[in-house]
Amino acid sequence: MLKQRRLARVIENMERGHLEQIIVSSKESIYYLTEIWVDPFERMFALYIHRNGRVVLFGNELFCLKPEEGMETVIGKDGLNPLIDLAAVVQPGKIGIDKSWESRYLIGLLELRHDLVPVNGSAPVDFARLQKDDEELEIMRHASRVNDSVMQSAIALIHEGATENEIAGQVEKLFAKNGADRSPEGQIVSFGVNAANPHHEPNNTVLRREDGIVLDIFNPIQRYWCDMTRMVYFDHVSDEQKTAYEAVKKANLAAEAIIRPGLPMCDFDRAARKVLEDAGYGKYFTHRLGHGCGLECHEMPENSSSNEMIAQPGMVFSVEPGAYLPGQFGIRIEDLVVVTEAGCEVLNKVPKEITVIKG
Repeated sequence: MLKQRRLARVIENMERGHLEQIIVSSKESIYYLTEIWVDPFERMFALYIHRNGRVVLFGNELFCLKPEEGMETVIGKDGLNPLIDLAAVVQPGKIGIDKSWESRYLIGLLELRHDLVPVNGSAPVDFARLQKDDEELEIMRHASRVNDSVMQSAIALIHEGATENEIAGQVEKLFAKNGADRSPEGQIVSFGVNAANPHHEPNNTVLRREDGIVLDIFNPIQRYWCDMTRMVYFDHVSDEQKTAYEAVKKANLAAEAIIRPGLPMCDFDRAARKVLEDAGYGKYFTHRLGHGCGLECHEMPENSSSNEMIAQPGMVFSVEPGAYLPGQFGIRIEDLVVVTEAGCEVLNKVPKEITVIKG
């Protein structure tokens, strides 16, 4: 079903960007506009939008697409060049191409149509997706409630002799049991020194006494992502770990306390970063404060010190300060938040107090 209100926002953005026509190839963006989800693999899947309201969906017979009111559907035969059909629809001149379209398709289209001028065309859909509507926000609230439940169950599964792979696998099963979609990403479970790598991939490391355990768990649910990080300690937590943990928690809360419409995104990063700098951990906070979240786990807006975009109601992004001490330990605390009319709504409810799991 073509989402007319969302399409209208995209066309408004096209008008602002002086774009007559665009090609959308991101499966997430196509779903956002049509509620049709296809993993095309190596086959072409594209949505053509003209500023006059014409919408044409191009797919393959293997996708089992059905005609939809409000747009044309062109279904290509498997094994034939799908660009011939697309080349017959696009108009001469400038055409916006989104950042997801593979170069082999763009080059192929330009070989068929020498009268086209490709330009970056991601902005009209990206900026429409930037502010979630009420339907999207309800799905994301539900996803975060599931994430809270999965996190609490995962913490309860930690035991002596556990491995990172074991806990990560249990998290995947918990998500599936709670109705989540199949995740293409996996989970981040880091024990002890491994947590000093922010994007550590789980392995067969065995849990040891005094290990801090980073659980960064995320999954799509009804196509929209949840994402949260909590830390617990096994059997004992040292004074140094406590000090660092409290600094990271304070940074997380400091950023969330000032989030509201009208402020530049960079202010939120600076609020958290200042807390860690004052505590002596500034150089160990090695990444941006967070990332946008929605149909993709990482999307606009970037929550960073360099992003001067103004926060607006409906934006959803992560707040995840960290401190990573090489060869020692790492700490991260992450929530998803929604910018509201007056401030922000924190979607995750799992407590952030220091927790020690007794062996």
